Order: sequence, then C-alpha cells, then structure tokens
Amino acid sequence: MTSPSPATHREAAQWVYRGLWSWLVRWLRVPDQAPTLPASPGQLHESFQPSREFLSYMKFNFWLGLSIVGGILLIVWIVLLFMAPTWGIALTAQIWGIVLVPAIIAYVSIHLRYDTMWYVVTDRSMRVRRGLWIIHEVTITFENVQTVKVSQGPVQRWFGIGDVEVRTAGGGMIPTGNGGAVEGTGHHGVIEGVANASEIRDLILSQLKLAKTTGVGDETHSHAAAQPLVAPSDCSIRTEHLELLREIRDQLASA
Repeated sequence: MTSPSPATHREAAQWVYRGLWSWLVRWLRVPDQAPTLPASPGQLHESFQPSREFLSYMKFNFWLGLSIVGGILLIVWIVLLFMAPTWGIALTAQIWGIVLVPAIIAYVSIHLRYDTMWYVVTDRSMRVRRGLWIIHEVTITFENVQTVKVSQGPVQRWFGIGDVEVRTAGGGMIPTGNGGAVEGTGHHGVIEGVANASEIRDLILSQLKLAKTTGVGDETHSHAAAQPLVAPSDCSIRTEHLELLREIRDQLASA
C-alpha cells in the first residue's frame, strides 16, 4: 500500500482549511483574486503569489515560537505542580488554554495571510497587497524607484525563498506642523517569499531602466511637449486694429 503524496496532503489540508474556516474567510471578506493594474494589450502583466515554501517558512516560525512559549509554560506548570500541587492541578486548563487558543488562531491566520498576499508587475509599475484584518495595497511606479535589492536570511535560504525590496525616492517635502518641513521617506514595497527573487529583481531593474530612458509615467508632459505651438485665432490683427494704430501714429507725429 502506497502512502499519499505530499501534494495529496496539501490538497487535503486545503480542503479542511476551506471547509472548517470558510465562514471566517467570508466574514473577513478575504479577496481570492489578484489586484489589477492597467496595462495595454501585449504588455507585461504578471500576477503571482508567494511560493508555497513561504507558507512552510511561516509555519516553521510558528512552530518554533510555539515550542519556546509552550516549553516555558510547561516548565512553569511542572514547577507549580511540585511546589503547590493543588494550584498546579487547578490551573492546568488555564495554562494550556493560554497556549492552545492563541496557537489555533495564529495557525489559521498564517493561511489567511498567505491567501491575501498578491503581487502584480507590469511594464510601468508594481502593486503589492497584503494584510488580514486591514488589507494594504502599495503601488510603485518604476520611474520613481531608487533602489531594488534582494534580501535572504539563513532560514529563507534553507526554504529556497527570498524577498525583493523596492524603494522609491524621498517624495518631496512634508510639512511638520510647526512651519518646517522634512523630506519624505518615499514608498517601500516588498515582494516577500518568492523562489525566483533574483529574476524578479532583474525584471524590475530592466523595466526601471526602460522607464527612465523613455520617460514612461510622465505622459502628460511628453504629450504636451510634442504638441506644436499654435497662436490663438483671436490674437490675429484685424483691419480695424491697423487703422487705429495708424491714427495713433499720426497723432504722435503731429504732436
């Protein structure tokens, strides 16, 4: 008898997750579709989520944190049983409730967080969406991008994933309220938990170079510069204007 494949386990886990917690998904109105960005037909428009290994990475951090917290509470409970057995037995349910209830909520939140994370990359910009209770979307135009870098911690390398960090320029001066102003920090977007972080970085850098070369994003300025300068029709000199100018000239000459 053959054991079920990992893919079968993942499908079963997803079925249980959707079946038992579908009411929570509906209540939180978790979007199940990627955000959109305007793009012309034939242009680059890629929508994707983090790697499935990113979900495993988050679960690893979850189990690691739970083991530490649970281990500490277990030691406290055992000491309490030896030092004050009556109190130790009486507080057994409360102590394990402190561990299990938040753990269940956090475990489900990991799946919900993964479901809400979407990234969209086009020729001109990128959009990052994440969040559970409050969903945040950040849109960054490539023309304004200042730095693009890949970050990857040791645990991320073990799971074969990385993050692509995109940061724009300062974004002008922001009033401080006391008559002064400080330079803005710009926008910061992170494409988190992807298996091809270097490829995504190179793609954004190529689009950034193209945007800065062609002036993509400043369509209003380029369109206005391309328009010919035409004098308004009501500025043309009419016959009566010429007659009036001649009369003024003759009066000045006779004076």
